[in-house]
Amino acid sequence: MDERRGADLAIGELYADHARGLVRLAWLLLHDEQDAEEVVQDAFIAVHRHWDGMRDHAAATAYLRRAVVNGARSALRRRGVRERYAASLARDRDTWSGRGPDDVVIDVETGNEVAAALSALPQRQREVLVLRYYLDLDLTQTAATLGITVGSVKTHAHRGLTALRAGWER
Repeated sequence: MDERRGADLAIGELYADHARGLVRLAWLLLHDEQDAEEVVQDAFIAVHRHWDGMRDHAAATAYLRRAVVNGARSALRRRGVRERYAASLARDRDTWSGRGPDDVVIDVETGNEVAAALSALPQRQREVLVLRYYLDLDLTQTAATLGITVGSVKTHAHRGLTALRAGWER
């Protein structure tokens, strides 16, 4: 029972130190506060569940970051399924009623320029840019979080930044 209490205290400290930053990371990948908070909570639950089996408790922060990125990927896949289904319903609905100009204006006004620019990038480029330039991780940390090589991080960062620059110049 003493070991479980130790795990509870350690996870509580990790939560106090890193939860806010992890929610921001998840939000930058998902652009949805509720989904971001859910992904982070799931990551902390997974770490707590496997705490006794972890060899290196000092690596828990990196594990949490990776779990958040993977959770965001899963959430994006689920969102894609929902959006495709909603689009098919909307196509059926639009057959009977057209979209008005007010709907288009509302869509444009609710968008965040930076979030929109990031969301236009391929998923891996978006992940690399968020980890490198928002979380300020170095190349090695970013590569470890995403499970890719340092060279791949450099390539994705270069391509992502090039695409963002091209989008801003228009």
